[in-house]
Amino acid sequence: MSMTELPSSRNTVSTDDNKEEINRKSGLAYAAGFSLFAAVLAGLIVGWLLDRWLGTRPWLLVTGIVLGAAAGFYEFIRQTAKIS
Repeated sequence: MSMTELPSSRNTVSTDDNKEEINRKSGLAYAAGFSLFAAVLAGLIVGWLLDRWLGTRPWLLVTGIVLGAAAGFYEFIRQTAKIS
């Protein structure tokens, strides 16, 4: 390209596409992390409430955390597979 030529709009389109792809991947990564956190928190709350109701402290709380973590990791892996 000589000094008198203007850059083509093709570079601008590719830069915009790249930014959109980065934004898409960032959003998916954020959603994956949030879903992991939310699943563990939901398991903790449900386990704690069931322990209070049934008087089985701390077994349902621990079970809720473990099941929430398992569900969260499943969802995390499922969502991160969409990134690449």
